[in-house]
Parts: sequence; structure tokens; C-alpha cells
Amino acid sequence: MKQLVILSGKGGTGKTSLAAAFAHLAYAGPHPIKAVHADADVDAANLELLLQPRHIETHDFTGGAIAIINPLLCQGCGICEQVCRFDAIQMDDLDYRVDPISCDGCAACVYQCPEGAIQMQPQVVGQWYRSAGLYGSLFHADLYPAQENSGKLVTVVKQNARLLALDTDSQLVIVDGPPGIGCPVISALSGANMLLIVAEPTAAGIHDMERVLDLAKHFRLQAVVCINKADIYPAGTNQIEDYCQQHQIEVVGKIPYDETVTMAMIQGKPVTEYQPASPASQSMIQIWSALISAMQIEPIQ
Repeated sequence: MKQLVILSGKGGTGKTSLAAAFAHLAYAGPHPIKAVHADADVDAANLELLLQPRHIETHDFTGGAIAIINPLLCQGCGICEQVCRFDAIQMDDLDYRVDPISCDGCAACVYQCPEGAIQMQPQVVGQWYRSAGLYGSLFHADLYPAQENSGKLVTVVKQNARLLALDTDSQLVIVDGPPGIGCPVISALSGANMLLIVAEPTAAGIHDMERVLDLAKHFRLQAVVCINKADIYPAGTNQIEDYCQQHQIEVVGKIPYDETVTMAMIQGKPVTEYQPASPASQSMIQIWSALISAMQIEPIQ
């Protein structure tokens, strides 16, 4: 079982459209394989909008903790208010209370309270799901607004996808990664056999591609590049190809700008299912074949 992680240094480059197309191609394409899917963009998960699976498992995700003051033990000394650097503890009706929004979970008040009246209480900050659809199992999650530990939630999503892939003898886990190069991306990289970096021929797109490639190099992971909307700015496309050639990085395909992709999203379908003969679909099929060959995955006979 291998892992393919689709990344980009910025949002909106087409990662999810590619991940949905690969899910369809793994199931019904020219090189069908047995795959499990994971949406690691837990802050804004939207792969399910294109795969339209049904939820079969829902689990709470416990992230950080906030301080809770027991009014029966609190003597009102005010030490907790003094040590709190986030102004989360204030006097309210003669009792000290913690503002859960302001509390950063540092636990300084817990260690300083002479009466032991403060404890840290874990908080449910999101949910993760196992869903089933036409193209197989999908693991995804929703992190509640303004909550942290998204890197930990990405790990939970990926671990469960990996375990199911092992249990079902699946050949591949396809991971729709989060944007950027932060903690969630590093969590998504864990265990990857190949990274597909989706780049756009714009100044920002080229810069962010370079950042993700640097991250892949740091973790010694094999990375390849595909260029989305490659025909809207040929000079930028040439710049990406020159950079990849200089750094010995394979460009596995170029996807032209195609309004069919938008129409497929409106219909809630992968573009390769909605219109397999469209230019974008044909390019994605070629990229999929190149990736399967590079990872040495044998199609199901």
C-alpha cells in the first residue's frame, strides 16, 4: 500500500478537482486500482462535495484544553488572574471565571493556584468521519471555527485511512492535502511515497511551488509537478518547466484551462466522470497513468 499526497503552496490551485478525478479514475479509469481516499484539508474540507459519499461513522475530535475554576475550592486570591497572559480570567459576581474564547490552554493558572481549584478540561474542537461512496471510502473532518490542532486532526484522518487500506488490501491512499507549508501540510506528508504538487503559472503560484518543493526536499520525499491552467500564461508555464528541469523534478503533465471543470463542480462530479473527453479530463487521465507507473502500482486485472 502506497500513499499519494496532492499539495500546493496556496489554495485554489485545483488539488481537490484532481483528487476527485483520481478517485474516479482509480475506480473506473483505464488503469483501475483499489484505493482509499482522505481529505487532509480539515480547515476547509470539500472533497466530499465532488465524491458525494454518505457518512457511516462520526467521531468527535478532542483538541486543546481550557482552564475551569471550581468555585467551591476557589478562595478568591486572584493569583490566577495575575499569571494569565491572555486576560482570560476575570472576576464575575464575586467569583473568578475563565473566558473559554480567550483561554489559550497554557495551564499557568493551574500550576500557580494554591488551592488546586483549577483544572484543564479537554474540548471537542471538531469531528472526523468515515464515509462510503461510489469510488470507495473517504476519510474527512471538520475543524470547528477558530480551533487549533489541525495538524493533529490531519494525522487522525490519515491514520484511519491508512489502517482501512491495510485491512482491505488497498493499493493506494489518495490524500487531498491542505494548502501552505505549515503544520497540517507536514502532518499530511507523513508516510507519503509520492507528492504531486499542483502549480499555477502565476508569480504567487511559482513562489509557493518552490516552497513546497523545498519542504519535500527537507523530508527527502519524491515530488513531481503538474501545471494547472497551463495555457493562461505560457511564460509562467515555461518558467515552472525551466525550474523543474534545473532541479531534476519531473513535470508529469499540464492541464489546460477548461470551463468543463467548473461545470463538473457545479454538478458535484469529478470532471473525468462528467465529461471524460474534455481537454482537462484527458490531461488528468495522462497524469494519473504517469503517477501509477511511477509508483509501480499494478492495475486490477
